[in-house]
Amino acid sequence: MNKRVFVIVLDSFGIGEEPDAAAWGDEGSNTLCACATSSFFDIPNLTQLGLCNIEGALDSVYENDLAPHPSPTGAFARMQEESQGKDSTVGHWEMAGVISPRPFPTYPEGFPPEVIEPFEEACGRKVICNLPYSGTDVIRDYGKEQVETGALIVYTSGDSVFQIAAHEDVVPPEQLYEYCRIARAQLKGDHAVGRVIARPFEGEWPFTRTSRRHDFSLEPTGTTMLDALKEQGFDVLSVGKIYDLFAGRGTTDHILTSNNADGIEKTLAWMDRDFNGLCYTNLVDTDMIYGHRNDVDGYAKAISYFDAKLPELLAKLRDDDLLMITADHGCDPVTPSTDHSREYVPWLIAGPKVKAGADLATLPTFADISATILDYLGAKPLSVGTSRLSQIIQ
Repeated sequence: MNKRVFVIVLDSFGIGEEPDAAAWGDEGSNTLCACATSSFFDIPNLTQLGLCNIEGALDSVYENDLAPHPSPTGAFARMQEESQGKDSTVGHWEMAGVISPRPFPTYPEGFPPEVIEPFEEACGRKVICNLPYSGTDVIRDYGKEQVETGALIVYTSGDSVFQIAAHEDVVPPEQLYEYCRIARAQLKGDHAVGRVIARPFEGEWPFTRTSRRHDFSLEPTGTTMLDALKEQGFDVLSVGKIYDLFAGRGTTDHILTSNNADGIEKTLAWMDRDFNGLCYTNLVDTDMIYGHRNDVDGYAKAISYFDAKLPELLAKLRDDDLLMITADHGCDPVTPSTDHSREYVPWLIAGPKVKAGADLATLPTFADISATILDYLGAKPLSVGTSRLSQIIQ
C-alpha cells in the first residue's frame, strides 16, 4: 500500500529565540507568543496536537494565555537550525537534508557597482533605490519614479535577497521574471544571494503588490530529500513556493498558489490523489504579508485560519499517512525589526500511526525531518539528520 507524507510549512512561524539569536539581532523573538498577544489568535487544533507542549515554546516576554494541552494527540518537538542563516531557502534546504555552513551574502548598504552595472546593461534599464527596504514602503517611495521612467526598483533586506519591483503596466510579469533570470545568472561566487525575487505591483499610488511574486533560488548545494525520492521512483508533489526554493529540482509535479487559503485548498485536493511519496506545501502569507509588515493581528488571523482548516486536513489522512507541520525560521511581528528572526521551529506530526503525546524535546537540526520521512517511506537515507521514526510511530 502506498505511503504518503504531507509536510506543511507555516512560513516564519518560529517558537522562540535560538541560543545564538543575539548574534543575529533577534534576542527575545518568539513569533508564536507574539501572535498570542492578539485577540484574534485562536488555535485549539494546533494546541490539541501539542504545539504548546513543545519544550520552551511558551518561554517568552510576551504575556499570553497559551497553555500546554493535557492530552496532546500528536507527536511534537522543536528544532534548532544548524545552518548559518534565517531565511526560507536555508530553512527549507535544511529540512530537506542540506546544511548551509556559511551564510549567504547580505547587503546592508545596497549592492555594489560590480553587481548593479552589469545588471543594468543586460536589462537595458536603470536601477533605482538599491537599499534595504520594506516591500510596501519601497513601492510607496519609488513606485511613481518607476512608472514614470521605466527604471527597475532593486532592493534588499536583512536576508540574502535581490528583489526587483516594477508596475505590471510598465513591466509585464513575464518580462520582470526574465530580468530576475538575468540577475540570477549574474549573481554567483561572492555575490551568490539566496534568492532573486520578482515583486510586481499594480494600481495607483501608493500601489499594491500583486500575487504574481516569483522566487528564483540558488540550486541546492547538495542532494536533497526531494532529489533522493525522485531518483528512487517516489512521487514528489510541491504546493506553493517549494518549487522555487529548490530551483525546480526534485519534484515530479508542482502547483503554484495565490495565497494561504489557495495553498490549503490545493493541498486538500491533492490529499484525494493516489500517490506514493511526499506532498510538500509552503504557506507564505504569514511571512510575506504579515510578519514582514509587523502586522500582529493579520499574522494571528492567518494562523487561526489554518487552525480552523486543520480538522479537514486530518480527516483526509489515510491509515499509512503522516501529516507534519513545521516552519522554516521566525518573523516576530512585535519586535521593531521587519526581517526574519533566528528562532526554533515547531515540528508537529499527526496520523493514525502516530504515538499521541510523543515528546521529542529539542532536536539539533531541521534535517531530522528529511531523515524521518526517508525512513518512513523506505527510501535510502541521506548523510545528515537522524530519523525519529521509532519515537513517533506506535
